[in-house]
Amino acid sequence: MGKSVYVAAAESQSGKSVVMLGIMQLLMKNLRQVAIFRPIIGPQTQGEDHDINLLRRHFNLDIPYEDCYAYTLEEAQELINAGQRTLVLETIFNKFKQLEKRYDFVLCEGADLLSRDSAIEFELNMEIAAQLSCPMALVVRGVDKQADEILESTRSLLHLIHEKGLDVPLCLINRTDITPEEQDRILASLRSRTYPHPPLFCILPEETRLGAPTMEDIRRSLDGLVVYGSKHLDNLVEVFLVAAMQVGNFLHRLKPDCLVITPGDREDIVLACLSSLQSSAFPKISGIVLSGDIPLHESMKLLLEHWTGACVPIVAAKGHTFQIANAITKTRNKIDPSDQRKIHSAIGHFEQHVNSAELARRFVDLKSTRITPRMFEYNLLEKARQQKMRIVLPEGQDERILQAADALLRRGVADLIILGDHEMISLEERRLGLDLGPAQVVNPAYFSQLEDYVRSYHEMRKHKGLTYEQARDIILDPTYFGTMMVQKGQADGMVSGAANTTAHTVRPAFEIIRTKTAGATVSSVFFMCLQDRVLAFGDCAVIPNPTPQELAHIAVDAARTAAMFGIEPRVAMLSYSTGSSGKGEDVDKVITATALAKQLAPDLLLEGPLQYDAAIDPKVASTKMPDSQVAGRATIFIFPDLNTGNNTYKAVQRAANAVAIGPVLQGLKKPVNDLSRGANVADIINTVAITAIQAQPEKTS
Repeated sequence: MGKSVYVAAAESQSGKSVVMLGIMQLLMKNLRQVAIFRPIIGPQTQGEDHDINLLRRHFNLDIPYEDCYAYTLEEAQELINAGQRTLVLETIFNKFKQLEKRYDFVLCEGADLLSRDSAIEFELNMEIAAQLSCPMALVVRGVDKQADEILESTRSLLHLIHEKGLDVPLCLINRTDITPEEQDRILASLRSRTYPHPPLFCILPEETRLGAPTMEDIRRSLDGLVVYGSKHLDNLVEVFLVAAMQVGNFLHRLKPDCLVITPGDREDIVLACLSSLQSSAFPKISGIVLSGDIPLHESMKLLLEHWTGACVPIVAAKGHTFQIANAITKTRNKIDPSDQRKIHSAIGHFEQHVNSAELARRFVDLKSTRITPRMFEYNLLEKARQQKMRIVLPEGQDERILQAADALLRRGVADLIILGDHEMISLEERRLGLDLGPAQVVNPAYFSQLEDYVRSYHEMRKHKGLTYEQARDIILDPTYFGTMMVQKGQADGMVSGAANTTAHTVRPAFEIIRTKTAGATVSSVFFMCLQDRVLAFGDCAVIPNPTPQELAHIAVDAARTAAMFGIEPRVAMLSYSTGSSGKGEDVDKVITATALAKQLAPDLLLEGPLQYDAAIDPKVASTKMPDSQVAGRATIFIFPDLNTGNNTYKAVQRAANAVAIGPVLQGLKKPVNDLSRGANVADIINTVAITAIQAQPEKTS
């Protein structure tokens, strides 16, 4: 396998965007620099290409838009019609080769020429793939087809591709609505055939929510005006309902994720829809479209301006109700780059049905030896998925936690326990348009084993004078309750701190879970995701002024933590002096800690004392410590005290525009991790994945 693959479909509406997201996700886990390339993009009138923008924005690809394609549809057709087909192919080839020189891998997506003759279009895609010497990943459209029809069209397409001399590493039948038994029959039949290089055959069933339009798709198709609820335009629409009857006859017809279409002067319908969002007796609707080009009454506008309950988008559109309903049925859905929920669902759907390890083997011949930030973050989720852990989230009242939980569940990263009031979380779920159905919601006050938790905590702390009633009050605190769930084995790890302080997260862990061994040190590391590498900094959050013994344990634990996440440990014990160049109490502390760490882990690559520049810069290291295996190549930086570590990680974070993941706690018997109170949804997702990975060895031991 070379450095590229060409993804093509023989029909429109094949769901190729989902496949591109899934393949790019896989590539980014294994390679540092991946490019997206489309030989021919859609008409210029449609603006920038949807799939190029989707992949560039979601994966933060370092490639200019202009480098991602060779021709627009109009340009290519004009040249081909003028007899310049060879020039078109040559230009595509040259542009592709420029990308191949600069990137580890080029993911190509076939042209969608949108003509009536799909056979001619597919022929051109095969010709381009052959010119580029790209193996072809074939996407077969399965929706609205019987099993035998799918099997026959797949065989025919594979025959055409092999006649062109192209390898097919992946043959993916997408959007099928046939039974699992028919799917198995198709796969068995395809795998029984003899091919020069047998493809990996996969079937992705139809996922209706991926094909459902969002309210933004509908607003765009109607050229509508958002009257209210602009923050919820990513709500999915499964069905629509025309509401022209009285409220009493209308409400019982509501369905989950439905769009209500009603004339703009039916304020009673609008009020009934908004009220239904507050009641668990009715399904959650996705939005309201006001027809007839009738503006809302001023009093209704005033009500909406001060509405504090759950809401959905309200869009005003021109045209009568039938015209609007007809336009909505023709709305073509695309995965918007800003729609993180649908993107997570698409990638999760792909990963659920495709053997990613086997596909990576076919696509990626050489992995990068240096872990980049993108590889690090994507590998977190993949490693967590391989053995799902139960992670408890005590801060169920925080909408960032709920949004992260939605994404984690869609990707299948972990099984989640959310602490909080069931009704409140349900209302927030409806208000935010989330799907938390697979999560377990627990209210500590009504938990069946609450008394056992109270007794256990009282036994642990009664020597400190704690009474039973005090123990009850403390255990009802969600962070203490979640920590006890971990201790009791009803959860494998906990993530807290979005609303609580670090002390409030860490103190229960010290009291209940405790350290792995008596006298061991609980410390932390931050994973610092720089532009081209990932480093580990410790301790920057827990121990203010560690002793030499504690510093040694921090170094050894940090090396183990980093190795768990794919970072090759090269540990620098930092000081204001390198080698024997400086003297003083602070330097002596690091010298002693270095010696102790080498006794604890003799095979660990560890050096100290080192100044930061000597630890990270090969040129400085060649002067100050030329024979060191760590100097200039360090991946783990151990700071002599919390003051230095905390300030340095924040300085690097801001000055280098780095992503800081952590603090990741180490040294506890079971994993508990702290969030910054300024954490965003991505931070929470990463921290949950890290906690799950930390729990995996404990679960298998």
